[in-house]
Amino acid sequence: MKLRTCVTPEGRFSYGIHKPSYAVKNMRENDLLQTLGLDAADRPVANAQNFPGGDIEEPAGAWIYEIPNPFPFRGATYIDRNWADAKAADPLAITLPPPAPTSMTSFLRKNIRPGRRSELESVNEAFAELPAAVLLALAATSTDPKDLVRLAEMACDLVYDDKSSLPVGLRYDRDVAGRPVVRIHHHDLFETLVNNCYLPEVYKEVMVLRPGVQGSSEIVGEWPPERDSHVFEYLRRNSYIPWGHFAANMADDLVRYKVDDLSDHDFEGLRHLYYQRTFIRLAEQLGLSVTKRRKCLNPGELERLRLEIIAVLEGDDSPPLQFDATLWGWNYGFDFAASGFRLHASHQQIHNQFAMLPREVAEAEEDERKISSYSCGDLVEDWVRIYQEEHGCSFFNDYVRCIRNNSRTDGRRDLAADLVVFEDDRVLLFVPKAQTSQWELQLLTKDGTGNILETDATGRRSLDRGILAAMRVLTGMGARLVTVVEFSKRIGISDIDQRLLYSFLPKLPYSMGAFSEAESRFINGHYPEDFAVACRLQLEGE
Repeated sequence: MKLRTCVTPEGRFSYGIHKPSYAVKNMRENDLLQTLGLDAADRPVANAQNFPGGDIEEPAGAWIYEIPNPFPFRGATYIDRNWADAKAADPLAITLPPPAPTSMTSFLRKNIRPGRRSELESVNEAFAELPAAVLLALAATSTDPKDLVRLAEMACDLVYDDKSSLPVGLRYDRDVAGRPVVRIHHHDLFETLVNNCYLPEVYKEVMVLRPGVQGSSEIVGEWPPERDSHVFEYLRRNSYIPWGHFAANMADDLVRYKVDDLSDHDFEGLRHLYYQRTFIRLAEQLGLSVTKRRKCLNPGELERLRLEIIAVLEGDDSPPLQFDATLWGWNYGFDFAASGFRLHASHQQIHNQFAMLPREVAEAEEDERKISSYSCGDLVEDWVRIYQEEHGCSFFNDYVRCIRNNSRTDGRRDLAADLVVFEDDRVLLFVPKAQTSQWELQLLTKDGTGNILETDATGRRSLDRGILAAMRVLTGMGARLVTVVEFSKRIGISDIDQRLLYSFLPKLPYSMGAFSEAESRFINGHYPEDFAVACRLQLEGE
């Protein structure tokens, strides 16, 4: 069997390099020669180079490195040597600039037309005349709270306090069933505004953060408001994830729109609710009693519950689990294009989503039959088994050895080759040799644990620290849109070495994905070793 992967049992990465030279027959019939314009000396600039008289010879095209992904189902990465060599000379150039200060209010005040009754009326009327696309662009990019307040008043009806003139709520209508419905005039504008961190907090609170303002989703868990932290767990009943999912979201009394604002204790709370809900659902399936109600389990209680679950699962009479896989993900950041395309994320504030997935699902036309239900971790399991059958050894052991033994992609020995960004006794944060986004990072357990049930309290703290370190690195370098995905082993599998893996996938302004990415062909402009240097420098500079 031909295994399409860069990982080898020899503990070194295997990848290719294209050194193209080729000829192209010229089949064009007509020469459409035209003048394109004039240069600085008023000499004409023509397009003759676009219409060669004969065939084309390319004796030495740009070298392209082709790196099969460690996991074949994730395709391959292609690195342009010319682009990457430029970054190798200065890894700190791998960064994005912060948003430029933007204020329509200031611009209009400098250009007020005469004859209006007041400056305020002039600015307000000018805003009212702006096209919808401009309003959306401002809602997404303005750094001026005055702009955003004006836009908020255009997007919805607010209820104000008579004395302070500050908003205290939203105006509601009633639908045909008598249920309250927020009076929103422009949904896209409203949603974009509430995701802009420069919107004043009092407006954020009444428009989107207050429990219930987003809908009727019940709050079924809470990380208590201690040590300047507070997290709610929402139940999403009618979910795109079958059987519902949960969202751990920063509470309304704390505003956390950026990773920089997120404390270690905040993130501990977000993850604790994921661990707690998963362990409780597993305990319920196994008939274990969880007597505690209306109160968060403390870390000691959580660990004892985990050990009870494991003890039952390892017993001879353990009942089968209907739900045996975890799902955890994080859409960080939000953007909305003026053209009306949502570019990322589902809603404001720092939040994680999680669920448990079933082992099987009823066949649609024959209820008595079952088909396997999908979990992205199953793709890893399938590959690990194929690799083990082919080579007789552990894929993840070999993967880690390849990371440890890495040589630079370009073969240079005078520059850094280390792919590791951060590690402790339990986890390894590194730059994958074949990145599936320009700035992908991966987090891997080192102790053999494949899911959160197998991970003890110390391991869970390491996971939390590693995830937060990755996000601080990426956002510190300028990433504003990041998707994080967990690849986990199904609970109860013990015959293979499948490690718990997290993938961090930033979306960069010029790399949002197109046909190449749809084909799992990922284009990169830097060597993974130089990105690892930039990440380590970012982590050291915190």
